[in-house]
Amino acid sequence: MNGVSLRANETLEATLDQYGDMILRLAFSCLKNREDAEDVLQDVFVKLIEHRPKFESSEHEKAWLIRVTINVCRNRLRSPWRRHKELNEAVSETAFVEQWDSVLEDESGVMTAVMQLPHKYQEVIHLFYFEDCSIAQIAAILRKKESTVRSLLYRARAMLKDSLKEGWNFE
Repeated sequence: MNGVSLRANETLEATLDQYGDMILRLAFSCLKNREDAEDVLQDVFVKLIEHRPKFESSEHEKAWLIRVTINVCRNRLRSPWRRHKELNEAVSETAFVEQWDSVLEDESGVMTAVMQLPHKYQEVIHLFYFEDCSIAQIAAILRKKESTVRSLLYRARAMLKDSLKEGWNFE
């Protein structure tokens, strides 16, 4: 019995090594708070331990982890505790940008622009560009039609183009 739990621990550790950064980045992009993102990472792995799903492939495992991460983030965003935070407890925008820059070290301002998009656009941009998911995979993960995902990507790109163009003066 000890050998079985040791093997499970090794598998869990390998999963954490392989997908931990992805889960943390995705949670951080949804919640905009490093501590909450770390809590989500823990919650996702607790769910992995509790449910012990059988994965058909590494793509299936990745999709499951992304789906669970998004669901846990949405639950946290809906939480009454989060909605009734004191204003002084909320993370300021500058602290948020500093946190995000420390996570991704993005000096171009692209990540800041992505983080200012509405949540539904952040999800598709993050999955498409940062996690290299195809439109079909994103549609399956978010449980939306492929045409909807394409529309969301199109709109998000237009919003990013406008917000990034503001930083440059072409006159």
